[in-house]
Amino acid sequence: MLYDGHVYSALVVSSSEKFNSAIAIQLPEYAYQPITYADSVAAARRAMLERPYDIIIINSPLPDDFGTDFAIDACNETYSIVLMVIKNDMYDDIYVKAFNQGVFTIAKPTPQLLLSHTVKLMSTTRERLRRFEKNETRLEQKMEEIRIVNRAKWKLVSEKSITEQEAHALIGRVAMNRCITRRQVAQEILDGCEIDASVTYDPKSPK
Repeated sequence: MLYDGHVYSALVVSSSEKFNSAIAIQLPEYAYQPITYADSVAAARRAMLERPYDIIIINSPLPDDFGTDFAIDACNETYSIVLMVIKNDMYDDIYVKAFNQGVFTIAKPTPQLLLSHTVKLMSTTRERLRRFEKNETRLEQKMEEIRIVNRAKWKLVSEKSITEQEAHALIGRVAMNRCITRRQVAQEILDGCEIDASVTYDPKSPK
């Protein structure tokens, strides 16, 4: 299997049945699902309110808009990889505007082989971006943990008249003794629970 089990959601924005049939060939079910088809920019924006998409393919122009602003917004506001398929006589102008925003562009009429290679490149790019997305999520979680622990430390400083270093050590000792995270201990402190640093957690003892 080409994608080794990786599956990508796709939004195809096109009012052309011929284009939709051509692009469907490049989006096999084993690698792309769900696939949503929208026949206008307005319909595409509504679809994006309901769920995120890994790749977005725009067959420009659309009945209600050319699609450039929508493509740029999708790149700036989501983790989607966006492709615009543009008429050859307008390609250079749109490319200049879209390139700096990270939008992929190809001219039409588009050979199936070029379309196939472009879709695969989009999937590869989305896979790399997925790793950045996970790292960002872990960083956000770590920052939130630091904020909660700091709030708990200053509560201990205020209520127990101890130093910040002592409060930091106390939270760490309780977490170690009870085999839970510092964040869990900090949250208990913020919730008003009394903590005892002398208690050691025994997994065999009844709860």
